[in-house]
Amino acid sequence: MKQHSVGRAPDYTTAALVTLGVNLFCLLTALRMTLGWLAVILAALAINHLIDRLARRRNAR
Repeated sequence: MKQHSVGRAPDYTTAALVTLGVNLFCLLTALRMTLGWLAVILAALAINHLIDRLARRRNAR
């Protein structure tokens, strides 16, 4: 049986971040259409708060 060497995994970071951005845009657009700008602002603040908490947690280690 032949031995195949395992190569490096492709880096999909950029593709994942672009997809996340598109999904976030769709989510905020749907919120705006259904609930208005106040819901978008509150959702953006909540997401920002979660990102800040993750950054503080990561830096605490």
